This record gives sequence, C-alpha cells and structure tokens, in this order.
Amino acid sequence: MLSRRMLSREEEESAGDEKEVRKVDQERINRFSRIHSRHKAVEQELSAKQKEKEDLEEISTELELADEDDKVPYKIGDTFFTLPVPEVQEHLSSSVEKIDTQVSKLEERLGELSEEMSDLKEALYGRFGRSINLEA
Repeated sequence: MLSRRMLSREEEESAGDEKEVRKVDQERINRFSRIHSRHKAVEQELSAKQKEKEDLEEISTELELADEDDKVPYKIGDTFFTLPVPEVQEHLSSSVEKIDTQVSKLEERLGELSEEMSDLKEALYGRFGRSINLEA
C-alpha cells in the first residue's frame, strides 16, 4: 500500500522545478537502463566464473594428496574419462588459466560499463537533479 505523507517545504519547492524530458534525455535514460542490465548480467557471469575457478583450485589441491599412480575420473564434455593424476592436474591448470583470462575480460568489461554508467548518471543528474533516481 502506498502511504501518504505531506511534502516538506524543500520537496514542495523543487516539485515546481520539474524539467521537461527531451528526446535526448529519454535516450540517455534508456541507454542507462540497458547498460545497467548488462552490468548486472556481467556481474553474475563474473561471480559464476570466480566460483568455478575456486572449485577447480580446490579440486587441484585435493589431487595433490592423491597418489601419482592413481587414476581419477575427469569430465570432458558430458563424458567421464579415467586419467592418471598428473594428466588431470594439467587439464585443471589449463582450465584455471582459461577461466583467469575470461575473468580478466569480464572485469575489464565491467569497468567499461561502470564508467559509461557514471558518465550517463552525471549528465542525467546534472539535468534533472533529485527528480530522477538512477540508483538500483
């Protein structure tokens, strides 16, 4: 339910200062919204990759305790293969390197999106002040 309250003097005075939304402003607002959605998606993907990396490193640590002559199941695609421990460790280390590369690309992309969002925020807040809310 919406609660009703009286406006403070400051809010009352600023309510009369509402600016007209121009086409350029609406395009900036829409662009901010799209970038914000991408930013959230990249954050989720980054989080998933970091979790996957942690899991692989944990598995690698566990394999260090295994005997070199043992054979362990290793999943490639949808199939498990029984491979010697040193070979599995090589596969794990290459997987971790690939994930590191992906994580660094995602972090770079996240930085680009954040920078673009802050530029749009600056322009929109400069135009509309407190009458627009761009915080999620």
